[in-house]
Amino acid sequence: MLAGVSEGYYARLEQGREKHPSEQVLNALTRVFGLDAEAAEHLHQLAWQGLRTRESAPIDNCLAAHLVRLIDTWDTPALIMSRRFDVLAANDGGRALFSMLGAETSLPRFIFLDPRARQFYQDWQALAWACVASLRATSALHPKDRALRALVEELSAESEEFTWFWAKYDIRAKTHRTGWMVHPQVGALQLTYQSFTINGTPGHQLGTFQAEPGSPSERALRGLIRPGCDAPAGGPATGDGRCLDSSS
Repeated sequence: MLAGVSEGYYARLEQGREKHPSEQVLNALTRVFGLDAEAAEHLHQLAWQGLRTRESAPIDNCLAAHLVRLIDTWDTPALIMSRRFDVLAANDGGRALFSMLGAETSLPRFIFLDPRARQFYQDWQALAWACVASLRATSALHPKDRALRALVEELSAESEEFTWFWAKYDIRAKTHRTGWMVHPQVGALQLTYQSFTINGTPGHQLGTFQAEPGSPSERALRGLIRPGCDAPAGGPATGDGRCLDSSS
């Protein structure tokens, strides 16, 4: 009633029998539900995905070599990930920061199935919620992604926390957050995570991790990436994180 549509029409929307709701109807539902901008965009994407003729072909194995070369030149820890948060590539900083992953390439598996993740992520609860909310958004827009469905089934079977978060049906794109990590080698790190979409390879995203300039976290992170840079007996460090010995 508040959205100005009939009960029968709204029932057809919920049941998926009404495939092409108008922009006016979607805007009215957004207003009535009190959706924020991100949830409203998700609603619109869900409503219009019925017009797609086919699912985009998976591109997980088509990693652009020039992107790998690009992040390899950075001191900032960086990862290239799939839409399921599989780590496809990492630079030296990314490998050092996430060294405890070992042979694991799935960040969601590490977060929910590896007990060490709760010590690594000091704000594990918030991070876990953000991970599930992002996977929920991705799964709704890519219903034919079999690998994603298999991941959700695996995590649902093995993690009560994942099942609880998944049932909440929260939607959030994991794009930016600041939190604490406790690395086994250098201790606590306050880092800001920022993700970027890679337009040339839809479904891939670039994630970077930065510390506040001049902070203890920056010094610890620099020492993790380039051991010895901040050791008392070592030479001074340059502004770009490189060490200078006495002969420089």
